Amino acid sequence: MKFVPMREAHLAAIAELERQCFSAPWSEDALREELGNDCACFLTAEDEESGAVCGYIGCHIVLDEGYIANVAVSPDCRRQGIGTKLVREMIRQAQERGLAFLTLEARESNAPAIALYESCGFVRVGVRKKYYTNPTESAVLMTLEF
Repeated sequence: MKFVPMREAHLAAIAELERQCFSAPWSEDALREELGNDCACFLTAEDEESGAVCGYIGCHIVLDEGYIANVAVSPDCRRQGIGTKLVREMIRQAQERGLAFLTLEARESNAPAIALYESCGFVRVGVRKKYYTNPTESAVLMTLEF
């Protein structure tokens, strides 16, 4: 597995991954806009042999604050540590950039994601009531300070 910046060639696969993983997926066009966004840092997990997209993580950076927008791993590639590796790589890059913290939201019912983030050092700092739709659900707000 290798981690590379998201490129045009990844967009169709990442958009499909979005549809598989999220009830409100980002479109290919929305992902394409991130390619030209100076405040965005999107990484793709590629299979080293086939070049297939196995997962991705996206972060928006404003001044010294990082907001992880999405983390997704292909259903076929789960339980291999890819999500953890993506989050740890984003943490490494955030520290390298001198960010003060990273923050994110997770569905309250998404125990595996919350456990992953906690294993990477994120702590629960609040709840955003009715943050998600389809279905309506609160979000757990999590932060990792550096």
